[in-house]
Amino acid sequence: MAIPSELRACALACLTERDPAAKVAAVYAMALASSVGDCLPDTQAALASSAPVPGRPDHPELVPPLHVGRRAMNTPEGRAMLVHALAHIEFNAINLALDAIWRFPGMPAEYYTDWLQVAKEEAYHFSLLAEHLRKLGYRYGDFSGHGALWEMVEKTTDDVLARMALVPRTLEARGLDANPPLRAKLFQAGDKEAAAILDIILHDEIGHVEIGNRWYGYLCRQRGLDLIPTYAELARQYNAPMPRGPFNLEARRQAGFSEAELQALLPQ
Repeated sequence: MAIPSELRACALACLTERDPAAKVAAVYAMALASSVGDCLPDTQAALASSAPVPGRPDHPELVPPLHVGRRAMNTPEGRAMLVHALAHIEFNAINLALDAIWRFPGMPAEYYTDWLQVAKEEAYHFSLLAEHLRKLGYRYGDFSGHGALWEMVEKTTDDVLARMALVPRTLEARGLDANPPLRAKLFQAGDKEAAAILDIILHDEIGHVEIGNRWYGYLCRQRGLDLIPTYAELARQYNAPMPRGPFNLEARRQAGFSEAELQALLPQ
């Protein structure tokens, strides 16, 4: 695909790409161009998409979360289904990072390059999982998936504050909690390679949630808002899922959650 010379327009072009491999390659090309100063953000540009957002392949079929197949660890197919589910999450995470870049004008240039770094790392995660899935005898798209992560992206298209509050520091933060038990299941089932991939993902996702926390704090300060009650009001307004334990408190600390925020997660 042709790569526009401006970062936010380039992110939109990557977002509308339907082929997963082409999307990953385009994100890598955009990140490389940005690193040498050839793809800088126009922070004020008002952009619109002439193609569907996001670009998705024909498969996997999207179904309600409860209709996604079970992932029994005692069968090769069950383990493949779990790896596929993780790959689907990472594919959606590429799209949400790209959407954060193109959709919201008026942020500092560092905001856009932060989310470019997220998009690049999510593309890497997806590539690792898709390749591992091939080693297991399957391909991305062979099983169904759900669109719950993207649904919150769609809900928060009107306000970058809501997006930072409810996608990285809510839905992606849930991934910090879910990662260790999933890793343990895969390791115990003998899939040490998948467990190692989850180690990489956890390390990088701490940074992604930290980026969301940092820009949420920036926006709250800019608007004269208190972080904790503002978050509670946004979660109510946008019907965000309630956080459920057990929580990976150490990973959440590393990702920038305050002790007061962590205490608010725990039963009172």
